[in-house]
Amino acid sequence: MRKWVLLAIAICCTAGLTAHEFWLMPARFFYFIREKSNIRFQTGENFIGSNWSGNRDKIQQLNHYTPGGLTVDISDKLSMQPGDSLLLPLAEEGTHMIVFNSKNTFIDLAPDQFDAYLEEDGLSDALKYRRDQGETTKNGREYYQRSVKTIVQVGNKRTDQCLLPTSLPLDIVPLENPYSSPDWPPGRSLPEVGFQLLFLGEPLANALVKVWYRDESGTNRMETLTSNKKGRIKMARHPGPVMISAVYMRRLKDDPQADWQSYWASLTLEFSRFFPVNR
Repeated sequence: MRKWVLLAIAICCTAGLTAHEFWLMPARFFYFIREKSNIRFQTGENFIGSNWSGNRDKIQQLNHYTPGGLTVDISDKLSMQPGDSLLLPLAEEGTHMIVFNSKNTFIDLAPDQFDAYLEEDGLSDALKYRRDQGETTKNGREYYQRSVKTIVQVGNKRTDQCLLPTSLPLDIVPLENPYSSPDWPPGRSLPEVGFQLLFLGEPLANALVKVWYRDESGTNRMETLTSNKKGRIKMARHPGPVMISAVYMRRLKDDPQADWQSYWASLTLEFSRFFPVNR
């Protein structure tokens, strides 16, 4: 049974459980200077989202990484209204990055539901631990938090703040600016682009990474990759909005409520080669 079905069932009996994927979705990814970006907090499955039900109270950090090298706390731009979006003025030309980290949320899942989602999201170490320790009949008691970001481009100047690791616990870092189109002959396939997964600043190896995009017919597609020993992946460039997502889970010790802590990361962007102005 698909994980989203299991989680839907669990909602009926588990307070605070939300849809699985979570991402930041700007109205578009390319802007002119002094425009404003309306950035929605999206939750859902298969890169089909609806507004989250959270508000400012769920923020652990909400930062704007500016092209000039500043990191600005913008948490005051989100209200206490549930499902609020972020309206961000873009006063500087260059590549902008917005980063959000949520506070922990607790969930308690039945054994089969918990094991099913561990398996689907490639959390083999956690699943093996439960099997080795005889915990497969034990509920999955877990804290989870979101580590998400989006990258948008303003004007023609490309800047590289987006290539720096952030303070997110689980971080998906581009190895090149996605808005710098490679000098590649027309008619030839574009080279793959690299990203690195970091957990607490260290490369995260053997992690399942999902790449979400929409094909030419508008159908949502998903590819799966596995990070190498340096925490790196290489993926094809796709037109339109792209989301890269990953999850990492670790065992907690001596916590009175939860046995596990998970970190859910996503990064949204759009490769500039496919912007209408670049065609």
